[in-house]
Amino acid sequence: MSTKAATQKSATDQPATGLTHRSLPLLLLQAREAVMLRFRPVLNRHGITEQQWRVVRALLEHGELEPREIVQVCAISSPSLAGMLARMDEQGLVQRSRKDADLRRVAVTLTPRSRKLAAAMAPELEAVYGQLEGELGTAPYARLLTQLDQLRERLG
Repeated sequence: MSTKAATQKSATDQPATGLTHRSLPLLLLQAREAVMLRFRPVLNRHGITEQQWRVVRALLEHGELEPREIVQVCAISSPSLAGMLARMDEQGLVQRSRKDADLRRVAVTLTPRSRKLAAAMAPELEAVYGQLEGELGTAPYARLLTQLDQLRERLG
C-alpha cells in the first residue's frame, strides 16, 4: 500500500482496537532508519558507530559538554554513554577531564584525532545531505527540518 493510500485510510479501516491514529513513534523510527541507511556506509567506512558519531557531532556543534548534557543532546541512555565515553577516550576520540570548580563534574571535549576524522568525513556526509535534499526537493527538505525542530521544541 502506498504512503498516500495509507494516509487516506479512514477510521473505519483501522483494526478493532479503538486506535484511530497512525503510530507516530513507528513512523518516526521508520523514517530514521530510511535516513540512516544513507549515512551508515559513510560511518562504517570511517570506523565509527552511529552513537559515537552522534557524540562527536554534538561536541562539534556545542563544544565542551558534560555527560548529562550529551545524554540529552544525543538521546543516549546514561549507562550506555558511560561505557561509550570510556571506549571513545581509549580510542583517542574524546578527552574527559575534571572540572576545577567541582571535581565530581566531568567535561568531555573532542581530540585533534576526532576533529580530523570529522573533517575527513564531511565531504561524504555533505554529499548524502545533498542527495536527500535533491530527492525530497529543497523546499520540502527545509520544511521537514523546520517541522522537526518545532516538534522537538514543543514536545521536548
